[in-house]
Amino acid sequence: MRELELKYGCNPNQKPARIFMEEGELPIKVLCGRPGYINFLDAFNGWQLVSELKKATGLPAATSFKHVSPAGAAVGLPLSEVEAKIYWVDDMGELSPLACAYARARGADRMSSFGDFISLSDVCDVSTAKLIKREVSDGVIAPGYEPEALEILKSKKKGNYNIIEIDESYVPAPVERKQVYGITFEQGRNELNIGKDFFSNVVTENKEIPESARMDLAISMITLKYTQSNSVCFVKGGQAIGIGAGQQSRIHCTRLAGSKADNWYLRQSPKVLNLPFIDKIGRADRDNAIDLYIGEDYMDVLADGAWERIFKEKPEVFTREEKRAWLDGLTDVALGSDAFFPFGDNIERAHRSGVKYVAQPGGSIRDDNVIAVCDKYGIAMCFTGIRLFHH
Repeated sequence: MRELELKYGCNPNQKPARIFMEEGELPIKVLCGRPGYINFLDAFNGWQLVSELKKATGLPAATSFKHVSPAGAAVGLPLSEVEAKIYWVDDMGELSPLACAYARARGADRMSSFGDFISLSDVCDVSTAKLIKREVSDGVIAPGYEPEALEILKSKKKGNYNIIEIDESYVPAPVERKQVYGITFEQGRNELNIGKDFFSNVVTENKEIPESARMDLAISMITLKYTQSNSVCFVKGGQAIGIGAGQQSRIHCTRLAGSKADNWYLRQSPKVLNLPFIDKIGRADRDNAIDLYIGEDYMDVLADGAWERIFKEKPEVFTREEKRAWLDGLTDVALGSDAFFPFGDNIERAHRSGVKYVAQPGGSIRDDNVIAVCDKYGIAMCFTGIRLFHH
Protein backbone atom coordinates (compact mmCIF):
# COMPACT_ATOMS: atom_id res chain seq x y z
CA MET A 1 0.00 0.00 0.00
CA ARG A 2 1.56 3.28 -1.14
CA GLU A 3 -1.36 5.60 -0.27
CA LEU A 4 -4.09 5.88 2.33
CA GLU A 5 -7.01 8.26 1.83
CA LEU A 6 -8.08 10.18 4.94
CA LYS A 7 -11.52 11.49 5.86
CA TYR A 8 -10.15 15.07 5.96
CA GLY A 9 -7.06 17.05 6.98
CA CYS A 10 -6.54 19.03 10.18
CA ASN A 11 -10.13 20.30 9.91
CA PRO A 12 -13.26 18.90 8.21
CA ASN A 13 -13.16 21.59 5.50
CA GLN A 14 -9.64 20.55 4.42
CA LYS A 15 -10.22 18.02 1.64
CA PRO A 16 -8.90 15.96 -0.04
CA ALA A 17 -6.47 14.42 2.44
CA ARG A 18 -4.14 11.44 2.30
CA ILE A 19 -0.82 10.02 3.43
CA PHE A 20 1.37 8.46 0.75
CA MET A 21 4.90 7.38 -0.17
CA GLU A 22 6.64 8.89 -3.17
CA GLU A 23 8.72 5.71 -3.34
CA GLY A 24 8.03 2.31 -1.81
CA GLU A 25 5.24 1.14 0.45
CA LEU A 26 3.77 2.76 3.55
CA PRO A 27 5.44 1.21 6.63
CA ILE A 28 2.14 0.83 8.48
CA LYS A 29 -0.99 -1.31 8.58
CA VAL A 30 -4.28 -0.04 9.97
CA LEU A 31 -5.63 -2.99 11.95
CA CYS A 32 -8.77 -1.25 13.18
CA GLY A 33 -10.53 2.09 12.89
CA ARG A 34 -9.91 4.98 10.50
CA PRO A 35 -7.07 7.20 11.75
CA GLY A 36 -7.14 10.83 10.68
CA TYR A 37 -4.56 13.41 9.65
CA ILE A 38 -3.72 14.58 13.18
CA ASN A 39 -3.78 10.98 14.44
CA PHE A 40 -1.00 10.09 12.01
CA LEU A 41 1.02 13.20 12.91
CA ASP A 42 0.84 12.17 16.57
CA ALA A 43 1.52 8.52 15.75
CA PHE A 44 4.62 9.09 13.64
CA ASN A 45 6.13 11.69 15.99
CA GLY A 46 5.34 9.51 19.00
CA TRP A 47 6.80 6.39 17.38
CA GLN A 48 10.10 8.18 16.76
CA LEU A 49 10.16 9.37 20.38
CA VAL A 50 9.59 5.94 21.97
CA SER A 51 11.99 4.24 19.56
CA GLU A 52 14.74 6.63 20.62
CA LEU A 53 13.88 6.28 24.32
CA LYS A 54 14.16 2.49 23.99
CA LYS A 55 17.50 2.83 22.18
CA ALA A 56 18.89 5.26 24.76
CA THR A 57 17.77 3.42 27.91
CA GLY A 58 17.24 -0.20 26.90
CA LEU A 59 13.78 -0.05 28.53
CA PRO A 60 10.29 -0.28 27.00
CA ALA A 61 8.92 3.20 26.38
CA ALA A 62 5.56 4.87 25.85
CA THR A 63 4.29 8.33 25.09
CA SER A 64 0.91 10.05 25.22
CA PHE A 65 0.55 12.58 22.38
CA LYS A 66 -1.94 15.42 21.94
CA HIS A 67 -1.86 17.88 19.03
CA VAL A 68 1.62 16.88 17.87
CA SER A 69 3.35 17.28 21.24
CA PRO A 70 3.77 14.75 24.04
CA ALA A 71 1.63 15.20 27.14
CA GLY A 72 3.82 12.57 28.78
CA ALA A 73 6.66 10.16 28.01
CA ALA A 74 8.25 7.46 30.13
CA VAL A 75 10.22 4.24 30.29
CA GLY A 76 9.07 1.03 31.92
CA LEU A 77 10.27 1.28 35.50
CA PRO A 78 8.10 -0.26 38.25
CA LEU A 79 5.47 1.91 39.92
CA SER A 80 5.47 2.69 43.61
CA GLU A 81 2.22 2.23 45.53
CA VAL A 82 1.64 5.98 45.50
CA GLU A 83 2.33 6.25 41.77
CA ALA A 84 -0.06 3.40 41.03
CA LYS A 85 -2.74 5.19 43.06
CA ILE A 86 -2.35 8.63 41.46
CA TYR A 87 -2.35 7.05 37.98
CA TRP A 88 -5.56 5.11 38.83
CA VAL A 89 -3.98 1.69 38.16
CA ASP A 90 -3.73 0.40 41.74
CA ASP A 91 -6.63 -1.98 41.07
CA MET A 92 -5.02 -3.64 38.04
CA GLY A 93 -2.59 -5.98 39.75
CA GLU A 94 0.96 -6.41 38.50
CA LEU A 95 1.68 -4.44 35.33
CA SER A 96 4.18 -5.38 32.63
CA PRO A 97 7.14 -3.01 32.05
CA LEU A 98 5.43 -1.67 28.91
CA ALA A 99 2.19 -1.07 30.83
CA CYS A 100 4.18 0.73 33.54
CA ALA A 101 5.68 2.94 30.85
CA TYR A 102 2.23 3.90 29.54
CA ALA A 103 0.77 4.35 33.03
CA ARG A 104 3.58 6.83 33.71
CA ALA A 105 3.25 8.59 30.35
CA ARG A 106 -0.52 8.91 30.70
CA GLY A 107 -0.44 9.66 34.42
CA ALA A 108 2.01 12.55 34.49
CA ASP A 109 -0.53 15.01 33.07
CA ARG A 110 -3.85 13.23 32.89
CA MET A 111 -5.75 16.39 32.02
CA SER A 112 -3.69 16.86 28.85
CA SER A 113 -3.64 13.13 28.02
CA PHE A 114 -7.45 12.88 27.83
CA GLY A 115 -8.19 11.68 24.27
CA ASP A 116 -4.53 11.01 23.47
CA PHE A 117 -2.78 9.02 20.75
CA ILE A 118 -0.49 6.38 22.22
CA SER A 119 2.89 5.22 20.93
CA LEU A 120 4.55 2.05 22.27
CA SER A 121 8.13 0.96 21.63
CA ASP A 122 7.38 -2.77 22.02
CA VAL A 123 4.72 -5.27 21.01
CA CYS A 124 1.55 -4.37 22.89
CA ASP A 125 0.86 -7.02 25.54
CA VAL A 126 -2.37 -7.87 27.36
CA SER A 127 -1.41 -5.86 30.45
CA THR A 128 -0.94 -2.70 28.39
CA ALA A 129 -4.08 -3.31 26.32
CA LYS A 130 -6.20 -3.63 29.46
CA LEU A 131 -4.84 -0.31 30.72
CA ILE A 132 -5.51 1.40 27.37
CA LYS A 133 -9.03 -0.02 27.12
CA ARG A 134 -10.22 1.82 30.23
CA GLU A 135 -8.88 5.26 29.21
CA VAL A 136 -10.33 7.83 26.78
CA SER A 137 -7.96 7.63 23.83
CA ASP A 138 -8.04 8.08 20.04
CA GLY A 139 -5.65 5.30 19.07
CA VAL A 140 -2.34 3.50 19.39
CA ILE A 141 0.71 2.71 17.27
CA ALA A 142 3.09 -0.16 18.07
CA PRO A 143 5.38 -2.59 16.22
CA GLY A 144 2.93 -5.41 16.92
CA TYR A 145 0.15 -6.72 19.15
CA GLU A 146 -0.30 -9.97 21.04
CA PRO A 147 -3.46 -11.68 19.68
CA GLU A 148 -5.42 -11.28 22.93
CA ALA A 149 -4.23 -7.69 23.30
CA LEU A 150 -5.43 -6.90 19.78
CA GLU A 151 -8.88 -8.30 20.50
CA ILE A 152 -9.11 -6.23 23.69
CA LEU A 153 -8.25 -3.06 21.78
CA LYS A 154 -10.59 -3.88 18.89
CA SER A 155 -13.49 -3.94 21.34
CA LYS A 156 -12.82 -0.30 22.29
CA LYS A 157 -15.05 2.48 20.87
CA LYS A 158 -17.57 -0.08 19.61
CA GLY A 159 -14.96 -1.56 17.29
CA ASN A 160 -13.77 1.77 15.88
CA TYR A 161 -10.62 2.32 17.95
CA ASN A 162 -7.63 3.30 15.80
CA ILE A 163 -4.95 0.61 15.89
CA ILE A 164 -1.83 1.03 13.76
CA GLU A 165 1.00 -1.47 13.33
CA ILE A 166 4.32 -0.02 12.17
CA ASP A 167 7.24 -1.83 10.59
CA GLU A 168 10.03 -1.23 13.10
CA SER A 169 12.65 -1.93 10.41
CA TYR A 170 11.47 1.07 8.36
CA VAL A 171 14.19 3.67 7.73
CA PRO A 172 12.97 7.04 6.41
CA ALA A 173 14.75 8.98 3.69
CA PRO A 174 17.55 11.22 5.00
CA VAL A 175 15.89 14.33 3.54
CA GLU A 176 12.38 15.44 4.54
CA ARG A 177 10.03 17.88 2.86
CA LYS A 178 6.79 19.69 3.66
CA GLN A 179 4.75 22.39 2.00
CA VAL A 180 3.56 25.67 3.49
CA TYR A 181 1.53 28.08 1.38
CA GLY A 182 2.33 26.07 -1.73
CA ILE A 183 6.06 26.39 -1.12
CA THR A 184 8.17 23.29 -0.45
CA PHE A 185 10.59 23.24 2.48
CA GLU A 186 13.41 20.70 2.54
CA GLN A 187 15.88 19.75 5.27
CA GLY A 188 17.94 16.84 6.49
CA ARG A 189 16.22 14.74 9.12
CA ASN A 190 17.26 15.35 12.71
CA GLU A 191 19.21 12.14 13.22
CA LEU A 192 20.98 13.31 16.37
CA ASN A 193 21.68 10.36 18.67
CA ILE A 194 21.04 11.31 22.31
CA GLY A 195 22.46 9.04 24.98
CA LYS A 196 23.82 9.19 28.52
CA ASP A 197 27.23 10.36 27.21
CA PHE A 198 25.56 13.48 25.80
CA PHE A 199 26.01 15.32 29.10
CA SER A 200 29.77 15.44 29.66
CA ASN A 201 30.33 19.22 29.40
CA VAL A 202 29.32 20.22 32.93
CA VAL A 203 29.89 23.96 33.36
CA THR A 204 28.83 24.51 36.98
CA GLU A 205 30.72 24.14 40.26
CA ASN A 206 28.68 21.01 40.99
CA LYS A 207 29.95 18.41 38.50
CA GLU A 208 28.08 15.41 39.93
CA ILE A 209 25.42 13.97 37.62
CA PRO A 210 24.70 10.37 38.67
CA GLU A 211 23.73 7.67 36.20
CA SER A 212 20.02 7.89 37.06
CA ALA A 213 20.06 11.64 36.40
CA ARG A 214 21.84 11.12 33.07
CA MET A 215 19.04 8.78 32.05
CA ASP A 216 16.46 11.37 33.08
CA LEU A 217 18.30 14.08 31.13
CA ALA A 218 18.36 11.80 28.07
CA ILE A 219 14.61 11.27 28.43
CA SER A 220 14.08 15.02 28.67
CA MET A 221 16.13 15.80 25.56
CA ILE A 222 14.63 13.00 23.44
CA THR A 223 11.15 14.16 24.48
CA LEU A 224 12.03 17.73 23.48
CA LYS A 225 13.24 16.51 20.08
CA TYR A 226 9.59 15.72 19.25
CA THR A 227 7.88 18.56 21.16
CA GLN A 228 6.66 21.73 19.47
CA SER A 229 9.13 24.53 20.27
CA ASN A 230 9.89 26.47 22.35
CA SER A 231 9.90 23.66 24.90
CA VAL A 232 11.19 22.65 28.33
CA CYS A 233 10.82 19.23 29.95
CA PHE A 234 11.06 18.20 33.64
CA VAL A 235 11.88 14.51 34.28
CA LYS A 236 12.11 12.42 37.44
CA GLY A 237 12.44 8.67 37.91
CA GLY A 238 12.27 7.75 34.23
CA GLN A 239 9.27 9.84 33.25
CA ALA A 240 8.44 13.33 32.09
CA ILE A 241 6.55 15.05 34.91
CA GLY A 242 6.08 18.44 33.25
CA ILE A 243 6.31 19.53 29.60
CA GLY A 244 6.02 23.15 28.50
CA ALA A 245 5.48 23.23 24.75
CA GLY A 246 4.90 25.76 22.00
CA GLN A 247 5.53 28.91 23.99
CA GLN A 248 7.12 31.98 22.42
CA SER A 249 9.07 32.83 25.60
CA ARG A 250 11.49 30.45 27.31
CA ILE A 251 10.40 31.50 30.81
CA HIS A 252 6.79 30.72 29.92
CA CYS A 253 7.91 27.23 28.86
CA THR A 254 9.66 26.80 32.20
CA ARG A 255 6.72 28.12 34.19
CA LEU A 256 4.27 25.86 32.35
CA ALA A 257 6.45 22.76 32.72
CA GLY A 258 7.17 23.62 36.35
CA SER A 259 3.49 24.06 37.22
CA LYS A 260 2.73 20.66 35.67
CA ALA A 261 5.57 19.07 37.64
CA ASP A 262 4.22 20.71 40.80
CA ASN A 263 0.75 19.33 40.12
CA TRP A 264 2.21 15.85 39.57
CA TYR A 265 3.86 16.00 42.98
CA LEU A 266 0.93 17.64 44.78
CA ARG A 267 -1.27 14.72 43.67
CA GLN A 268 0.95 12.49 45.82
CA SER A 269 0.27 14.44 49.02
CA PRO A 270 -1.90 12.78 51.72
CA LYS A 271 -4.48 15.55 51.38
CA VAL A 272 -5.08 14.61 47.74
CA LEU A 273 -4.64 10.85 48.11
CA ASN A 274 -7.28 10.83 50.85
CA LEU A 275 -9.90 12.96 49.09
CA PRO A 276 -13.28 11.30 49.86
CA PHE A 277 -14.68 10.93 46.33
CA ILE A 278 -18.19 9.60 45.95
CA ASP A 279 -18.22 6.04 44.64
CA LYS A 280 -19.83 6.69 41.24
CA ILE A 281 -17.43 9.39 40.04
CA GLY A 282 -15.33 8.47 37.00
CA ARG A 283 -11.57 8.83 36.55
CA ALA A 284 -11.84 11.85 34.24
CA ASP A 285 -14.10 13.70 36.69
CA ARG A 286 -11.71 12.85 39.53
CA ASP A 287 -8.83 14.24 37.48
CA ASN A 288 -10.73 17.46 36.87
CA ALA A 289 -11.67 17.79 40.52
CA ILE A 290 -8.09 17.21 41.69
CA ASP A 291 -6.76 19.76 39.21
CA LEU A 292 -9.16 22.36 40.61
CA TYR A 293 -8.59 21.35 44.24
CA ILE A 294 -4.80 21.82 44.07
CA GLY A 295 -5.07 25.04 42.02
CA GLU A 296 -6.18 28.59 42.66
CA ASP A 297 -9.82 27.86 41.73
CA TYR A 298 -10.36 25.34 44.53
CA MET A 299 -13.69 26.89 45.49
CA ASP A 300 -15.12 25.57 42.22
CA VAL A 301 -15.15 22.15 43.90
CA LEU A 302 -15.40 23.17 47.57
CA ALA A 303 -18.27 25.66 47.41
CA ASP A 304 -21.59 24.62 48.94
CA GLY A 305 -23.68 22.97 46.26
CA ALA A 306 -20.56 21.88 44.34
CA TRP A 307 -18.65 19.59 46.69
CA GLU A 308 -21.70 17.40 47.34
CA ARG A 309 -21.62 16.22 43.69
CA ILE A 310 -17.99 15.12 44.02
CA PHE A 311 -17.13 14.21 47.62
CA LYS A 312 -18.76 12.25 50.41
CA GLU A 313 -17.76 15.01 52.82
CA LYS A 314 -16.32 18.47 52.31
CA PRO A 315 -12.50 18.41 52.18
CA GLU A 316 -10.38 21.01 53.91
CA VAL A 317 -8.74 23.69 51.78
CA PHE A 318 -5.22 22.77 50.66
CA THR A 319 -3.64 26.05 51.65
CA ARG A 320 -0.86 27.78 49.75
CA GLU A 321 1.47 27.29 52.74
CA GLU A 322 0.68 23.59 52.96
CA LYS A 323 1.27 23.14 49.22
CA ARG A 324 4.61 24.95 49.40
CA ALA A 325 5.70 22.83 52.36
CA TRP A 326 4.82 19.65 50.43
CA LEU A 327 6.56 20.85 47.24
CA ASP A 328 9.75 21.38 49.22
CA GLY A 329 10.00 17.58 49.22
CA LEU A 330 10.27 17.42 45.42
CA THR A 331 13.98 16.93 44.72
CA ASP A 332 16.48 15.53 42.20
CA VAL A 333 14.48 16.60 39.15
CA ALA A 334 16.20 16.78 35.75
CA LEU A 335 15.40 19.55 33.30
CA GLY A 336 16.08 19.80 29.57
CA SER A 337 15.62 22.81 27.31
CA ASP A 338 15.49 22.69 23.51
CA ALA A 339 17.44 25.99 23.25
CA PHE A 340 19.59 28.10 25.54
CA PHE A 341 18.28 29.85 28.63
CA PRO A 342 18.63 33.59 28.01
CA PHE A 343 18.13 34.60 31.66
CA GLY A 344 18.71 33.15 35.12
CA ASP A 345 15.00 33.52 35.95
CA ASN A 346 14.44 30.12 34.31
CA ILE A 347 16.74 28.49 36.84
CA GLU A 348 15.08 30.36 39.71
CA ARG A 349 11.71 28.92 38.61
CA ALA A 350 13.14 25.46 38.02
CA HIS A 351 14.69 25.42 41.50
CA ARG A 352 11.23 25.90 43.05
CA SER A 353 10.19 22.61 41.44
CA GLY A 354 13.13 20.61 42.76
CA VAL A 355 15.43 20.75 39.73
CA LYS A 356 18.96 19.59 40.51
CA TYR A 357 20.24 18.72 37.02
CA VAL A 358 19.98 20.79 33.84
CA ALA A 359 20.87 20.15 30.20
CA GLN A 360 20.70 22.97 27.66
CA PRO A 361 22.63 23.98 24.53
CA GLY A 362 24.36 27.03 26.03
CA GLY A 363 25.50 29.90 23.87
CA SER A 364 23.61 32.82 25.40
CA ILE A 365 25.44 36.09 26.03
CA ARG A 366 24.15 35.64 29.59
CA ASP A 367 25.51 32.12 30.13
CA ASP A 368 27.58 33.42 33.06
CA ASN A 369 24.42 34.66 34.80
CA VAL A 370 22.62 31.35 34.25
CA ILE A 371 25.64 29.42 35.58
CA ALA A 372 25.82 31.71 38.62
CA VAL A 373 22.18 31.04 39.52
CA CYS A 374 22.82 27.28 39.20
CA ASP A 375 25.84 27.61 41.48
CA LYS A 376 23.74 29.52 44.02
CA TYR A 377 21.51 26.45 44.40
CA GLY A 378 24.10 23.71 43.86
CA ILE A 379 22.53 22.69 40.54
CA ALA A 380 24.68 20.72 38.08
CA MET A 381 24.25 22.04 34.53
CA CYS A 382 25.77 20.78 31.29
CA PHE A 383 25.97 22.47 27.91
CA THR A 384 25.15 20.13 25.03
CA GLY A 385 25.93 22.56 22.21
CA ILE A 386 22.93 21.18 20.32
CA ARG A 387 19.59 22.91 19.70
CA LEU A 388 16.45 20.76 19.37
CA PHE A 389 13.79 22.93 17.74
CA HIS A 390 10.86 21.00 16.31
CA HIS A 391 8.13 22.51 14.13
